Amino acid sequence: MSLLGEPLSILALGLFNGFALCIFVLSLPPLRKPTLSSRIAPYLRDQESLVDIYAPPTPRTEGFWGLVKSWLVSSTLWVTSRITTDATLRLRIDRLGGNATIERFRINQVLSILVGMIVAGGLAGALSAQRGFSPIVTLVLVISGGIAGHVVNDWRLSQAIARHESRVLAEFPTVAELLALSITAGEGIVEALERVCRTCSGDLIDELRAALAATRTGTPLVEALDAMATRIAIPEIVQFVDGLAVSMTRGTPLAEVLRSQAADVREQSRRRLLELSGRKEIGMLVPVVVFVLPVTVIFAVFPSLTVLDLSP
Repeated sequence: MSLLGEPLSILALGLFNGFALCIFVLSLPPLRKPTLSSRIAPYLRDQESLVDIYAPPTPRTEGFWGLVKSWLVSSTLWVTSRITTDATLRLRIDRLGGNATIERFRINQVLSILVGMIVAGGLAGALSAQRGFSPIVTLVLVISGGIAGHVVNDWRLSQAIARHESRVLAEFPTVAELLALSITAGEGIVEALERVCRTCSGDLIDELRAALAATRTGTPLVEALDAMATRIAIPEIVQFVDGLAVSMTRGTPLAEVLRSQAADVREQSRRRLLELSGRKEIGMLVPVVVFVLPVTVIFAVFPSLTVLDLSP
């Protein structure tokens, strides 16, 4: 009997091909997003210290075991980051802003887990009707459905935070230029902020309105804006608040600083769009190679094969 005729050999060959395909997909550039340190490392001057020179050699992370180790580490970090304790959840919900609360998130979490368990229970019932009832399979499916509901609810929160931050960054250049225009016209920082909050709307405007509301209760403006920047945790907003604080404490001109910050954010958004378009362009190669290229090869080769079959 040949090797391909044995079921175990076919199964092993299929597992090997599937593992090779997974490694190929994970090695594509869209899935290998570089870290911040690796992106700025070529622009920094790196000098070896005595500790680095005389230290024992670090273990190599290349090869199969290095890939498995890095995958296990990243998976562990991902799982631990999804364990929603009240302390970490409070920080994430504060970044979202608005009317989001821990109680609302917990309610959505319980509902998501229940929906996942109900869907998994329905799937287990369908499998039991076809292949017979198995308590182990049913229990595993129900538990997996609950875990999937929890993960989906956490993913929705992460996506909401990402959308909120993107809207804040999109609104920041306009808000900064309006503040610069008002300050150039002779208004103070507080009056300029109030004017912008009256004439504009958006996520960043809501954050500024909350900071101004805190100042009306007795909190200094610098502290209120610093609390807003700490809660949002966006570097551009932190730099904006630092500029306002320096201008208020030292009396430095602020209009040009705000205009330069707005220009920097617009340039950063333009670079982000270019990077996203580059990743999408590379990602489009997958359907081209998987679907379009085989069809083209079939149309090119099939007539020749037909002629060869018809020839005596």
